[in-house]
Amino acid sequence: MTFDCADAYKLGAFWATVVEGSLAEDDHPGDPEVLVESAGAKLLFVVVPEPKSGKNRVHLDLQPQDRTRDEEVGRLLALGATLVEDHRRGDGTGWVTLADIEGNEFCVERSAAERAG
Repeated sequence: MTFDCADAYKLGAFWATVVEGSLAEDDHPGDPEVLVESAGAKLLFVVVPEPKSGKNRVHLDLQPQDRTRDEEVGRLLALGATLVEDHRRGDGTGWVTLADIEGNEFCVERSAAERAG
């Protein structure tokens, strides 16, 4: 999956932490492209001159594996994500829409354990 962005290294470093992956060894600040590799995905960040101008047409849905949805939301907010909309319901269902440090929206769903319980 490829993301257009203003600062590939900064956004790539944010997402590397989000997906518990790593930047490629040859990626450095100021690079026009940065690759993030994790067990579940490879994400490429490419610098473009124009800023984000609307809602994402495609977005990632994250499902935490070793923590709850709410724990994951707290972790991501601490990393610099911002709350866009909270769709959690009183019965524990629902999801949370966040934005990364460049404003790209993504969602956090309940973990598989929360769905099974």
